[in-house]
Amino acid sequence: MRDTYKYWFKVGNLKVHCGITNDLQRRESEHKNSNRYTTFNGSRYYWSNGHIVQEGLKTTRQAAMKWEKENGCNKNWN
Repeated sequence: MRDTYKYWFKVGNLKVHCGITNDLQRRESEHKNSNRYTTFNGSRYYWSNGHIVQEGLKTTRQAAMKWEKENGCNKNWN
């Protein structure tokens, strides 16, 4: 069943995270409320200012997990 979204979480134009979910709105809220930030070129990018960008169409969970692995989504992000 195609019920899984692939997404990038971005702060401005900087991609700070990628992942999969079945509820983009909930996941975006979780990221924004995480109190996290990413440091890039000496600047802090606060996740509370971020947004989700959907990658492609809904897909199967298995295909989405493959995409996560191919894009390094399970690496330790800042």
